[in-house]
Amino acid sequence: MKPAIALAVGAVLALSGCAHRRTARKVPVPPPRPAAASEPTTPAPVSTPATSAGNTSRPAPTAGNLGLSYTETGVASWYGHPYHGRPAANGEIYDMEKLTAAHRTLPFDTVVRVTNLTNEKSVEVRINDRGPFIDGRIIDLSHAAARSIDMIGPGTAQVRMDIVKLPDLLPPALFAVQIGAFRERANAERERARMESRYGSARLVRREGDPVLWRVLVGREKTEDAAGTLKSRIRSETGEKNAFIVRLDS
Repeated sequence: MKPAIALAVGAVLALSGCAHRRTARKVPVPPPRPAAASEPTTPAPVSTPATSAGNTSRPAPTAGNLGLSYTETGVASWYGHPYHGRPAANGEIYDMEKLTAAHRTLPFDTVVRVTNLTNEKSVEVRINDRGPFIDGRIIDLSHAAARSIDMIGPGTAQVRMDIVKLPDLLPPALFAVQIGAFRERANAERERARMESRYGSARLVRREGDPVLWRVLVGREKTEDAAGTLKSRIRSETGEKNAFIVRLDS
């Protein structure tokens, strides 16, 4: 083959290889976990409390990646009684007939649009609570919000969540790892002390309800990635599988 022809054939092959190359984005899916021994073992009612975590289409929102293009896809649930009339995580009284929701890591007062992918109905809600903490769920809606997208009967729905508005003052992002929610404060305190002795920082956060739950949060990390590393370390060193990344709120 003549040199000129050989060069032309090589260029065509190189361009052909580039034209068919694609970069696949892989999203990690959290492994399933058994329920912690300290958690209630009775089946959850359809009106679930704001205590779960889920699969997302993007990494957990942080100060660096929040924006109006941020979206998550996963399962939504809803909650009402016995949390109606009790303080939400941001301190205001939870009213299940207002358009609000619980999310693990979005800043309070973020407004999101939640679209039920079964019927394409949408509702805009304001984040004022923390949760859910059950694998596969990404947001807990108020009773009113769930009703507006025909989710009351099924109890859950596959949804897409899009940010509509961020709070005017975006606080610095700090993250921790929640390793459990306990009915007995004494049990929660023992676990908090054990985690603090191993990882240097742990706290209790009271979750109002009937019964009251005591959440144990470990660490104080500036990024979601750092909190993810801590979560992996806790799982590896203690065997604790009931771990979720959450935003720390003052």
